[in-house]
Amino acid sequence: MVRNGARRGHDPGPAPEALRLVKVTKSYGTGDGAVTALDGVTLGLARGTFTAVMGPSGSGKSTLLQCAAGLDRPDSGIVRVDGTELTGGGEAELTRFRRGRIGFVFQQYNLLETLTVEQNTVLPLKLAGRRVDRGRVREVLAAVGLGDRLGHRPGRLSGGQRQRVAIARALVTEPRVVFADEPTGALDLRSAREVLALLQRSVRVHGRTVVMVTHDPVAASYADSVLFLADGRLAGRLDAPTADAVAERLAHLGDDMTAGV
Repeated sequence: MVRNGARRGHDPGPAPEALRLVKVTKSYGTGDGAVTALDGVTLGLARGTFTAVMGPSGSGKSTLLQCAAGLDRPDSGIVRVDGTELTGGGEAELTRFRRGRIGFVFQQYNLLETLTVEQNTVLPLKLAGRRVDRGRVREVLAAVGLGDRLGHRPGRLSGGQRQRVAIARALVTEPRVVFADEPTGALDLRSAREVLALLQRSVRVHGRTVVMVTHDPVAASYADSVLFLADGRLAGRLDAPTADAVAERLAHLGDDMTAGV
């Protein structure tokens, strides 16, 4: 079930970590064809931080994000988001939790073409059955530079503007953690920088926690730290990353595998 372990009537206060994984494993397939995507991953990310996750194709980056966000279930191990354990329980319970605590930003935006910018932004609130504060929604859209595009549909927006709508949609529910899967992968350089600056601002100004999967060292340099994966295991961490340092670490990723972070 989704649980926080607090005693009834007792407020444990704010969770010290936004995300905690303990010995998380995940495999796909069976028998000789089985592939281990995550192999006993343990990590903890503090609240109000921006973390990039990097590694070669097949290293387990997307699986890590999906398990951490409750989009996929690990075979074993513990996942906690904002102090709440995501273990067992039904899909409906997990869906309610995700809608209340987690935001998502995807490479392909995932906007509904028939809805306006404002309607796309409020969609997660409506799906969660929460009251829509139009003033708050427009404040969020203004903060991402779309205050004059409320009535536009996605077809009238550039790629960068579409991704900004996706970020507004992720932030409007005031989530504890925002998971971003290659959020700049489909964008030109200028739009990518604008999107990364918005994610960075959501952390530094508004205290959100962002976990971003990326293959781009420049994108990773916007984060506070970078976690490296190889063969489903953690292979190092780099704090205060620069693009050059990230690229150098990626080039030698297999040289210094570590057991954890």
